[in-house]
Amino acid sequence: MGKENVILVNENDEKIGLMEKIEAHEKALLHRAFSVFSFNKKGQLLLQQRAASKYHSPLLWTNTCCSHQREGESNIEAGKRRLREEMGFVCELKELFVFTYKAPFDNGLTEHEIDHVMVGYYDENPEINREEAEAYKWMTIEEVKMDINKNPETYTVWFRIIFEKYKEFISN
Repeated sequence: MGKENVILVNENDEKIGLMEKIEAHEKALLHRAFSVFSFNKKGQLLLQQRAASKYHSPLLWTNTCCSHQREGESNIEAGKRRLREEMGFVCELKELFVFTYKAPFDNGLTEHEIDHVMVGYYDENPEINREEAEAYKWMTIEEVKMDINKNPETYTVWFRIIFEKYKEFISN
């Protein structure tokens, strides 16, 4: 697999260039990203535990999937691609909102992203890609809220930000 580029953007989410993903994280440069939240008919959110081999935030729980758009790819196309690659399914997605965050990690890397948050609906269990996800679970919004309050260190930074600031947008 070749090196993966991210789309560097300005504060208005306008493309200003491309850069290899690791380099962008080493330099803490602002780039485009997305986060997908998939719910079932019971109103439960599908969470994934990031694979142990991830270069940051390994084994932490997070939203259904997340990644970076590729050049020429829409947010929805990127979300569907990563759902298929990480969780083994595709569903219709709707973009809900966009936010910017910056989060340094212990390993010297920094996420500095304009994150496009999308929601979709899926009622079966995923077939996870073990290179991407260690495990999955379905939880209600209330269960997630209680668990984040009790065990915040077991969740990714971006998931905690989205959940704290925007959960009314992602709740069904």
